[in-house]
Amino acid sequence: MARRLVIGDLRVQAVQRGGGRGRSFTIVWPDGAVHEAADRFLRGYEGSGTQRTYAYLLLDHLRWLEREALAPAAVSLQDLRRYMAALGAAWRGPYGQPWRAGRRPFGQSALSAAAACVKGFYLQQALLGVNPELGSQLQLARLPSRADRQRAFLGHVQRELPANPLAPPRPRRRHPRLPPEGAREKLLEAVSTARDRLVVTWLADGGMFSRGHRPWRKSSLRVCAAQRLME
Repeated sequence: MARRLVIGDLRVQAVQRGGGRGRSFTIVWPDGAVHEAADRFLRGYEGSGTQRTYAYLLLDHLRWLEREALAPAAVSLQDLRRYMAALGAAWRGPYGQPWRAGRRPFGQSALSAAAACVKGFYLQQALLGVNPELGSQLQLARLPSRADRQRAFLGHVQRELPANPLAPPRPRRRHPRLPPEGAREKLLEAVSTARDRLVVTWLADGGMFSRGHRPWRKSSLRVCAAQRLME
């Protein structure tokens, strides 16, 4: 991607760290002065790849604030949801003028990263006494899922986890052991014996694929045949 010189606008500035320890990233005003609030937030990710990612995500948000004539101290949760909608998140209400014209909307992972960045920025602002009401609205909690408990040390004692009201909902994934939608009806039309219909019913219900439950192995050949029909 070709680089372009940014004049008269906020921009990300890379700074070489001493001792050959790589680069840091911050955000500067058009005149070259450091954006203090953004720099304070980004310093929390010093030395990590997250700092560069968050620098560009936060830059986009700060430019949006300028376009909307909003100051961080006056931003509401509704404003932040409008911003996420402008990036590509689902939103039922109007979000103003088009943003990021000519660019593709963010995907699921990019939206999640942008939501985490924006939430972290305003939570830090709230700790400093700037827009504390927004900070309290962003500090939600959710019940931990089974995957959360498995990843965490002493996960069985977890009662709640932080939630982000700006993050897009997680896509619902069908259990990989279950057949696709409509497969049951198609298979029942294809089979000709009562035993085959029973096997198809077992497959559609999903119980025969559970760990520790093995009765389907008595009809393994017919199960394999039914699986091939579903492919």
